[in-house]
Amino acid sequence: MQFTVTDAPARERFEARDEAGGVVGFVTYQLTGSIIAYTHTEVDPAYEGKGVGSTLARAVLDDARSKGRTVVPICPFIADWVVKHPEYESIVVRSTRKIK
Repeated sequence: MQFTVTDAPARERFEARDEAGGVVGFVTYQLTGSIIAYTHTEVDPAYEGKGVGSTLARAVLDDARSKGRTVVPICPFIADWVVKHPEYESIVVRSTRKIK
């Protein structure tokens, strides 16, 4: 099964659609200048485990990289995905503050 991902800036989210055009997942974001914070990822339960989340993550990070943006991965799914795909680390900002 293939999914397409498009930016829906009026809704501040990227949407994944199935072959019939229905929304099966999304990543919400906040954009300020060249900094984009990915805040939440959601996948329709009927599509969990079918690659929608990974397709979304790769698409949003590729989009950020192509536009020269700095990524702040607030969403735990996106943050974990980047750890598993270090080729995106150069565009990601993480806190350097030590927690005691």
